[in-house]
Amino acid sequence: MFNYYIKIAWISILRHWGLSLLMVCAIGLGIGATMTTITVNYLMSANPIPHKSEQLYYVQLDSWDVNDPFDEGQNPPDQMTYTDSTNLMKAKKAFRQNVQAQAFAVIEPSDPDILPLIVDGRANSTDFFAMFDVPFIYGGAWSASADENKEQVVVLNKETNDKLFGGENSVGQSIKIDGNMFSIVGVIDHWQPKPRFYDITTGAFNESEDIFVPFSLIAEEKIGRSGNTNCWKPSGDGFQAFLNSECIWTQFWVELKTPQEKQSYMTFLNAYVEEQKQYGRFERPLDNRLNTVTEWLEVQEVVADDAKMMLAMALMFLIVCLLNTVGLLLAKFLGKAPEIGLRQALGASKSTLFYQYMIESACIGLAGGLLGLFLAYLGLQGIEALYGEYMQGLATLDLNMMVLAVTLSLLATLIAGIYPTWRACKVQPAHQLKCQ
Repeated sequence: MFNYYIKIAWISILRHWGLSLLMVCAIGLGIGATMTTITVNYLMSANPIPHKSEQLYYVQLDSWDVNDPFDEGQNPPDQMTYTDSTNLMKAKKAFRQNVQAQAFAVIEPSDPDILPLIVDGRANSTDFFAMFDVPFIYGGAWSASADENKEQVVVLNKETNDKLFGGENSVGQSIKIDGNMFSIVGVIDHWQPKPRFYDITTGAFNESEDIFVPFSLIAEEKIGRSGNTNCWKPSGDGFQAFLNSECIWTQFWVELKTPQEKQSYMTFLNAYVEEQKQYGRFERPLDNRLNTVTEWLEVQEVVADDAKMMLAMALMFLIVCLLNTVGLLLAKFLGKAPEIGLRQALGASKSTLFYQYMIESACIGLAGGLLGLFLAYLGLQGIEALYGEYMQGLATLDLNMMVLAVTLSLLATLIAGIYPTWRACKVQPAHQLKCQ
């Protein structure tokens, strides 16, 4: 019987192809606009490391000016001073811990035919790679002693290794970075977490870095420091004075496996700040925080307010399209009043007619959903072309979004078809037969 109703629906759609096409286009436009914004918001707010996001914590300490609170007192500073991050590293109170900062450098290839490469870098501790599940093709992370001894070692990403060594295993070879020779200890595979949760301060959707070196080399001025820097009082003259200042420019992550470890680490942070208060620092009230990955994304408002506003507007546009579809379905089904009256006179029940016309509505919804998927694809391609690398990897319809689009289209059309179908089934057969 279901197949029969599908056949009847197909015949009805072809018979009134103009009206049916209008409904399919209305649903398709609404679904296309909605799925474009839903997909972008979904991917922007996705958990980039779901299997361990509740064990990774971003550390915040409020070392800011007592008379001018950071973020109007809503949140502690989003980065940490060099003094605090190095003190926390030396304490080694977490299962894993990572201090990091953005860096930049120039690689001077040994091959004279290859031009020098200007690369983005990250200065971090060795735990960075294990904490964030960075995949390696060759070699691995440097040792903890390399951090402590300020060894000039480097990890390359796949793209940089391809440029310099043609994709071959380069572990053990040396390259010149900013005039200093670095030994290659590892090459990571393509790794582009979206959002780039480990450093939101320099762009949540930026590309991951080309090279990675020990954080301790920044203090040795073996690699250039970059990224965001905020100071609330003068830092003094010279690089060492800057390192000792209250300027914030480092990020600090810890891996804590249990709630007990988290509580213990928070107790340690509070004790550390109380100790620093005795030296005239941390004059503001105690406000230390440990944010999980998802909490940190929310704090940093990775999904911007304007993106949420666009989503709301797209949903309202979908509602307008559905209201238009209701009107078109009502006109179509009431136009079949003589046919409905005749079928009722021949014994068709209202429930049978209702079922048939709801199937016809579902067929229109399915066609509208497929059209909406195509329009959403075009919309996402347009967004990627407009924003370039910023939206790379975010303007993609995955299987979940495709299923959601078709499901949303079917549900929306079925809901829109309830009233027109109900009205059509209320037709009085005697009146229609008399009119005929």
